[in-house]
Amino acid sequence: MLKEKFNILLAEDDLNLGVLLVDYLEAEGFNVKLCKDGELALKAFHSNQFDLCLLDIMMPKMDGFSLAKEIRLKDKKIPVIFITAKSLKEDKLKGYGLGADDYVTKPFDEEELLWKIKAVIRRIPGNKTESRAEIISIGKYTFDFNNQSLTIQGKTKRITERESEILNYLSRHRNNVIKREELLKGLWGENDYFFGRSLDVFITKIRKYLKDDPDLSIENVFGVGFIFNVPGKQMS
Repeated sequence: MLKEKFNILLAEDDLNLGVLLVDYLEAEGFNVKLCKDGELALKAFHSNQFDLCLLDIMMPKMDGFSLAKEIRLKDKKIPVIFITAKSLKEDKLKGYGLGADDYVTKPFDEEELLWKIKAVIRRIPGNKTESRAEIISIGKYTFDFNNQSLTIQGKTKRITERESEILNYLSRHRNNVIKREELLKGLWGENDYFFGRSLDVFITKIRKYLKDDPDLSIENVFGVGFIFNVPGKQMS
């Protein structure tokens, strides 16, 4: 959850999608201003304070690329995520060339977008978010996401940022089937072969980190993904 509400500018000419995203993101604790074209979005940007911009590319009056250029003239550091049906490599390169922090191709899963937003927010110095995971009990372990540590019987082990993100995701979905594709998209934004190989390496390392509690296990579900088996109650 957010300690203070982040303000998001959403420029999207598909109002059905726009309203759905507003409802979803506001339920997650964000303030969202929806604009149906680039000109309205630019006007809103100049008259309000925003922390992040979600910009569709193909919009009337002013496209997302042009809007991003104008936004960058006023604020060179504000995070920008493009949301678009344009999946060509040159379009992505153009978006990143304009300083985009990420690029989401339609159709996409709302949770995937949320993870991308949170990943971008974490990179902002002095951001308003609290730790996504806070301090969590995992069997006999204490997991501190913010400090990237696992503690058991007074012994603490530091783990990497990516290992922390994966363990947090597993823990938040403990005792439920986690689809491999969803985990990859949530962490890397893509269901890619090489990311998949990296995920397997990270899972192997996390299993070793948790070996001192025999009641914990990360079970492979063939053809689907994983189940992180943790005794006790489900997390809310």
